[in-house]
Amino acid sequence: MSSPGVFVNHVLELLGRIEYRRAESKEDKLAIYRLRYECYLREGAIRRNKTGLFKDSYDSAPNVWIFGLHIDGRLASSIRIHAANAVHPISPAMTIFGDLLGPRIAAGETIIDPTRLVVDHDMSRAYPGLAYATVRLGMLASEFCKADFALATVRSEHRAFYKRLLAMEPIGEPRPYPGLKRPINLMGVHYPTMKSKVIARYPFLASSAVERDFLFGPRRDDLGPTRATPAGGGRQAA
Repeated sequence: MSSPGVFVNHVLELLGRIEYRRAESKEDKLAIYRLRYECYLREGAIRRNKTGLFKDSYDSAPNVWIFGLHIDGRLASSIRIHAANAVHPISPAMTIFGDLLGPRIAAGETIIDPTRLVVDHDMSRAYPGLAYATVRLGMLASEFCKADFALATVRSEHRAFYKRLLAMEPIGEPRPYPGLKRPINLMGVHYPTMKSKVIARYPFLASSAVERDFLFGPRRDDLGPTRATPAGGGRQAA
């Protein structure tokens, strides 16, 4: 992109073509598991298997949303999001980095843990902003759940992307992750402090209450904060 403004406009235009679809049917989930498998295999992150699918027990957790992004009816990318709190302290990051995140959960925080971000290879070349449109769902989930802390568990070469886009910082050292061939890094940021600054720089990360309720609703008390939200953690105006 020739300038930040051109890039932002490109992503905003792309959002107009994307259908965010929460995966609830067996068919939608299988399509996402196949896309995951193809993407992770292409990157050398997993070993081949006979099913051609990449899924795990976290895909059926009580506090998970799985989304597919569709362009012109074609599955273009996907992301999985867990909202971890004292009621449901379940997420991949909580399993691997529980010693670092457990005290936050014990203190009553709500943590958003997006994982399994994958983008179709051909679609990523046609739409360079697709990864940004996919990451955006983590921001929406954080706002919907009034999150205290937002995470990214990524390979070392992806840390710069999350620092630049979401002002995330590394937490601890990389650790092995079951099923993956390379270790992952934990990155995080205090969401109420980060959101205004990041949205001002990247307006495509903003959302309305109507959009968030449509994608993540109906509202559930067990996925919200278990204590008062810190100052600055109120809902973004629609």
